[in-house]
Order: sequence, then C-alpha cells, then structure tokens
Amino acid sequence: MPDQPHRILDASANRATEGLRVVEDFTRFILDDAHLTKITKNLRHSLAAACADLPLAERHAARETQHDVGTTITTTAEAQRSDAQNVCTASLERTKQSLRSLEEYSKVVAPEISSRFESLRYQLYTLERSLSITQTSIAQLENVPLCVLIDGQPNVEQFTSLVAQLVEAGTPMIQLRDKQLTDAELVQRARLLRTLVPRQEGSAILMINDRPDIAAAVGADGVHLGQDDLSVKDARKILGPRKLIGVSTHSIEQARTAVLDGANYLGAGPTFASETKTFDQFPGLGYLSQVAGEIRLPTYAIGGINAENLSKVLTTGITRIAVSNTVTASPNPKNTTKQLLKTLPKHTPP
Repeated sequence: MPDQPHRILDASANRATEGLRVVEDFTRFILDDAHLTKITKNLRHSLAAACADLPLAERHAARETQHDVGTTITTTAEAQRSDAQNVCTASLERTKQSLRSLEEYSKVVAPEISSRFESLRYQLYTLERSLSITQTSIAQLENVPLCVLIDGQPNVEQFTSLVAQLVEAGTPMIQLRDKQLTDAELVQRARLLRTLVPRQEGSAILMINDRPDIAAAVGADGVHLGQDDLSVKDARKILGPRKLIGVSTHSIEQARTAVLDGANYLGAGPTFASETKTFDQFPGLGYLSQVAGEIRLPTYAIGGINAENLSKVLTTGITRIAVSNTVTASPNPKNTTKQLLKTLPKHTPP
C-alpha cells in the first residue's frame, strides 16, 4: 500500500494547520496578545511552507474522507468544551500530535524535511508554555495593580513600622530590595517581612529582588530579576514551578524574550527619572505604549512614578505600577499607598 504514508501526511497536515488557526484565533480575539498572535501566525506559515514540500498531488490522490473509518469514531470529550481556553488547549494538543505524525511519516516519503516538523513541534511547546503562563499570571495578579519596593530601613523598628503601614493600606505586592545589607541582614529582614505578611488569602504578595535563593529560604512568593541577574530558567530551578518570577525590561525585544523565557510578569521602564536608581537612558512612555499594545503578560511601569505623573502612565495602556520613594519617603506611606490604589484601575481577566 504505497499511498498510505501520503494519506497520513495529508490528514496530519490538515489537523495541524486547523489546530494552529484555532490557537491563533484565541491569542488574537480572546487574549488580545499581539506578540503571541504573531508567533502563532508565523508558526502556521512555517508549517504551510514545510507541508508545501510534501508531494501535493500524491496527498490529494491518497485522501479519502467519504470512506474514512475514523470519521464516525468520536468520544464524549471531543464534543465538550467548557470555555474558549479549553478550546485552545484542545487545539494545542491536537497540533502537537499532528506535528509528531508529520515528523515520523515524512521520513518515509520526504526524509529531508522531517527535521522541520520536529523544529516546529519544539516551537509549539514554547508557545504553549507562554500561553499557559500568561493566562495563569493574569489570574494571579488580577487584583495586584501596585507593587511597593522597600529597603531594609535603618533598623528593625523602622522596617516593622513601614511594613505595618503598607499592610494596613492594603498593598497588594511588596518587594524587598536592598543592595547595602549583608546576606545575613537581608535574610533577617526577609524573614521578618514574611512574618509581618502572613500567607493567607488577601495578604500582600511578597517578592525578593535579585535573590531567588533568599526568596526560597524565607518562603517568599517569588523573585524579581534584572537583566544582569540570574536567568528565569535558573531562578525557576531554585524556586520551582509555582513561584512568581518578574523580569525588568527596557526594550520591546527584552519584553518579548521574557515572555518566552517564562516570566510571570514584566517591569517596564525606566519611565521617569528615579531617586533610587540612575540610568543612562529612559525608554519612557513610548516603551510603555509598545508593551501595552503587544503583550498581555501583566506589566508594571517602573521608574520615578508618582501621583503627579501617574495619569501619563495610564494613558499608555499600562495600568500597573511599581514604586519606591513615592511611598517610602512620603510623610504618610499608608495614605500615599491608599491614594495610589484608588487611582489605579481594577483588572478583569480575559
């Protein structure tokens, strides 16, 4: 039966192409994510190019739909889809399986292109992870529009007082960032912070800057990484799959990379001049607009943001912010935090 591989290749090519179209519709119309939509579209076009190198006349000649024994075999699960996300997930699975079939059976009739299907399969794995993490992170950070960065303060008493005010204000995320403390002192402050912000529903998310080892040691909720820190992959090895990992980005290329690397959220900036950090250049509001227009992964505008310029940030489409001195150096950190939270919009997942 010399035409059997062509029949399998034809069916698998159709399934894979159809599956990617369904995924693309989800990233475009449901998730509204231009970055992942472009990746899906490019993947679909690459698949079409690879399939074009399979003998089309032989594929069509071998096609037999009217007498295909599989058209009448269905399962209950195939007829049930709970929501759009479930539709996307099912199509991702169908596409993966079809690409594997294309990879294996193309070895019979066109072995020179089998590796192209293998490459597409690996690209799909990355897309699937990015889709999953984006959706999970949107849900996790739905009501977390504000992150307040704090240092260790001059002493434990002042540190405790500051954290207490942030907790009373309902701060949804607190990040400990201190470049001056020794490791021992930083661990001490981080452990105290974990005590002051207990693990319970409604409590602030506790993040540690730069140090996934300390985040793991004190049971923090995650780590925030800069461009010169550990990679997301290495941090994930230390923290495991369920912890949050944020990544600071300063260009749209870095933002796109962080999404594919598996970050849970982005920091985007610096937006304005900051009193806590110095920068040679400022991507500014234009960069925020780029990210808002392309990426749905939760993104926090960073760098010099305060009550006076917050409205400019919000016009870019970015509706989450990370601040430091704006809160910690104010006469009343509690009231300042409350005011920022009143100004920031609530978030609704897709």
